[in-house]
Amino acid sequence: MSDDLLDLAVDAAGGRELWNTVHALRVDLTVGGPIWGVKGWPAASSFHQIVTVDTRRQHISFDPFTHPDHHLTFDGATDTVTISAEDGRLVDALRPARSSFHGMLRNSVWDAAHLGYFLGYACWNYFTAPFLFTQPGFRTTELSPWHEAGQTWRRLAVDFPSSVATHSPHQVFYFDAFGEQRRMDYVTEVNGSTLVGQYSSRHATFDGLRLPTRRRVFRRNPDDTVNLNMPAITLDVHHVDLVTTDRQDRHP
Repeated sequence: MSDDLLDLAVDAAGGRELWNTVHALRVDLTVGGPIWGVKGWPAASSFHQIVTVDTRRQHISFDPFTHPDHHLTFDGATDTVTISAEDGRLVDALRPARSSFHGMLRNSVWDAAHLGYFLGYACWNYFTAPFLFTQPGFRTTELSPWHEAGQTWRRLAVDFPSSVATHSPHQVFYFDAFGEQRRMDYVTEVNGSTLVGQYSSRHATFDGLRLPTRRRVFRRNPDDTVNLNMPAITLDVHHVDLVTTDRQDRHP
């Protein structure tokens, strides 16, 4: 059953044939929400940037990042975050990045490099799913259906391999009857192991690739219900460009 649901989700997102031609995504997005004030950034902070997602390896860059002249790169294979200036000067770096969060709590302050690590692995995961789950090392299992707000969603439990930086090794993804992702549950290990329910909506198609353009992150209860009073994090996609084998002149 899990293969059936995963195939449905992959087809709804544009299909394997299209994805196999994609080398990168260039995403215009804005990240906001009240959590950034808790993490030491000015109240009502939002981050508007162009994100370049390498679809073949866990590598992502943000331009600009927290400063008009700064560029951030996250690389999962080396567990590294680097922030550089326009002239190439190194501004800051984390290596190893994941272990630098040990001892931090939900109200711990994040500097730009820690913020970049979190947004880096999170956005890379978001923009490569569900195709990501077809890669070696992932295990998927379909769970019982979930009923919410008059809708019935199919649920896919996904176990991530240790080679992929992500929120937590075990996550659950919810899909509607058309195979479009509507929710995902996880534990934010780098932020005090918070239980999270994230909702996705306003799906749009960009050159054949269909993905949600609106994500809202809420606290989740132990019974998997979600407190929907106020999102802690918001993510809004404004546009996506695909860099494919037949459009190499647009490679970033």
